[in-house]
Amino acid sequence: MDFWTALLDILILLLTALVLGALCERLKQSAILGYLLAGTLLGPNALDWMPNNLAVATIAELGVALLLFTIGLEFSWRRLRNIGPIALGGGTLQVLLTGALATGVCLIFGLGGPAAVTVGSAIALSSTACVLRLLVNRAEVDSVHGRNALGILLLQDIAVVPLVLVVTVLGGRGSGVHIIWELGRTVGMAALLGVMLYLLLNFIVPRLLRAKEAARNRELPILLAIVTAVGSAWVSHKLGLSPVFGSFIAGMLLAASPFATQIRADVAPLRTLFVTLFFSSIGMLSNPAWILEHGAMVAATVAAIVFGKVVIVSAVALLFRSLPVHAVATGICLAQVGEFSFVLAEVARQGQLITGDLFELIVAATIVTLFLTPYLVAVSPILAGLLGRLLAHDLQVLRSLDEAWPESDPRLSGHIVIIGFGPAGQRVAEALKGDQESLVVVELNPRSAARAQACGLRTYIGDATRTEVLEHLQFTEAKAVAVTVPDPTAARQIIELIRSLSPETAIIARSRYHIYRSVLIRAGAYAVVDEEEEIGLCVASEVRKMLQAADSGPRAVNDPASGGTEDGIISEP
Repeated sequence: MDFWTALLDILILLLTALVLGALCERLKQSAILGYLLAGTLLGPNALDWMPNNLAVATIAELGVALLLFTIGLEFSWRRLRNIGPIALGGGTLQVLLTGALATGVCLIFGLGGPAAVTVGSAIALSSTACVLRLLVNRAEVDSVHGRNALGILLLQDIAVVPLVLVVTVLGGRGSGVHIIWELGRTVGMAALLGVMLYLLLNFIVPRLLRAKEAARNRELPILLAIVTAVGSAWVSHKLGLSPVFGSFIAGMLLAASPFATQIRADVAPLRTLFVTLFFSSIGMLSNPAWILEHGAMVAATVAAIVFGKVVIVSAVALLFRSLPVHAVATGICLAQVGEFSFVLAEVARQGQLITGDLFELIVAATIVTLFLTPYLVAVSPILAGLLGRLLAHDLQVLRSLDEAWPESDPRLSGHIVIIGFGPAGQRVAEALKGDQESLVVVELNPRSAARAQACGLRTYIGDATRTEVLEHLQFTEAKAVAVTVPDPTAARQIIELIRSLSPETAIIARSRYHIYRSVLIRAGAYAVVDEEEEIGLCVASEVRKMLQAADSGPRAVNDPASGGTEDGIISEP
């Protein structure tokens, strides 16, 4: 194969992805759609302008390994724990339920056991890359359904590794004893690889590369990341495992090293390159002619996947104490088949588990659901809100944490309502509690509500976007309402609702991003605290302190009383 010809193919693919990705962004769509379109148009089933598409697919496979490596760098049990039980428990339950249901449907339609398990595993996964990017762009990652989606997606990313191992073992065929033996061998090899990487990254690498040396030479951490990611993928392949497994384990172990933060930043451009190639190579797998020929079957499959995942994910979120409106929004956001399903499908195809029309159907359904994802994420709060208004039990959303407090308290008068008890709400409560004000906290998260009650505050669990909740709190008699929720959409809805019911109520709101300040003002807030503006003022104040201290001499700069090293502002070289 001519190297320069393959390089030209990659250049053409990246250029087309750039143009179509920019066009999609201009049309308010996700750039990922442009990458998929680029691969579809240039692939062997359309214009066929990529004669060396095998080389591109090989590089894209390396991109998958690097993507799993960076996910491993971000992974931590603390992060899952901070999101709450829906991350570990809900994510696990969602993968198992979706996989089991899809497997059962495939068995009903006559698929063999190994193939049915493979298809079920692929359908169980949603798209981390698409959903998170869209939620961040829409500033909804801090919303209730955004946090739910993030937790489930993180668990799904972890589940990719064992699912790849299962599909690899199933592809080995043989008797039941042989499959058990292969599974045991695979687990043993996986444990061996984990031990090897642990010893290498925790005992050998720190002796060769010290933190000070890495800080002086930025090239060394990058080389460490590339060698670790690619090397672990190669070793994993030689041990008969999936390359993505080795890369993920390597990233997770390297995340505990002192180089983790710098490596995350330095690898980001490479990740962008390989992920773009990955999505473009996915588009190259699609067969537009086959999709048109089997349009009814593809449409029915996509409809079944979307509807089934909405129901399952919503049920799981409800089980973990989300309100119906947020549970349904979470389900709609995750109602697609994710990019890592292609990894499972490719492993299954190499093992002859799925071939022909079944492989084409999986690829077609996945690509169609990825195309639908931007629209699903956009309409999820709207559809969930409409559904929430139709559910009668949403009226019972407010309850007190203390049975001694009646649900409707006529004595509430002259109080201050704090909506949201995250870090911002806690600071508000701390500051106002010293003024002997009567404070009432409304919080949707039961754990945060319990924290407010532990502080001695009258606390209710409820959704403040509901009219019934606000009326129950008698906020028309309140001195003021402090809206501290980070989600700008929810904050706007709360402010508009309060203003429509009580035009005279003083509303002070928090705006996490500057672009939403005017939105909250127009919604009816009396005052809006702009976090980005306040941070800028605080940084300027600290810079001014440092300059004043520097003018007073070196001793003043390092004097804790002048705001030196004890405040974490200036440190000695």
